[in-house]
Amino acid sequence: MHGMNQETPDILKGQPCPMCHTNNLTLMETTKDIPYFGVCYIFSMDCSNCNYHMADIESEEKKDPCKYSFEVENEEDLKVRIVKSSKATIKIPRIVTISPGPVSNGYITNVEGIINRVKKMLETQRDDAEDKSAQKKAKNLLKKIQRVLWGREKLIITIEDPSGNSAIISDKAEKK
Repeated sequence: MHGMNQETPDILKGQPCPMCHTNNLTLMETTKDIPYFGVCYIFSMDCSNCNYHMADIESEEKKDPCKYSFEVENEEDLKVRIVKSSKATIKIPRIVTISPGPVSNGYITNVEGIINRVKKMLETQRDDAEDKSAQKKAKNLLKKIQRVLWGREKLIITIEDPSGNSAIISDKAEKK
């Protein structure tokens, strides 16, 4: 399926779904050239019957394990591109660690996209918390996240990826 046809997806419909075993799975692969990162393959599976979804991203060239750190200081930093594979761990110190698991997906987003995902998680924690202190903690973290989105507070985002298929694409990002 590795067609070098840039950004035109290869699509296979009517495949057997690994979850519900009906032939309603659509497989898709797109090749994308990401500046400063290189050519990647973006894979996804979607079942129209049970809504199973899986996506990942893989670099064409073999990369070494990596760790990127990036300080979000202003609204301009929210636009910085992030490539995250399904094997990557995202850490925002004192707020959240998103560890890879069997249902972890790979995606391309930007800093704002990551922060909005964290914001959704915190809103769920705030709304589902049985305990008042957990609810208060989630509310305070949401206030901090909102200040970061407004460019009024700084935040550090770290991505660690044993497969090397992740990156924070900015000259400000520290790579280890």
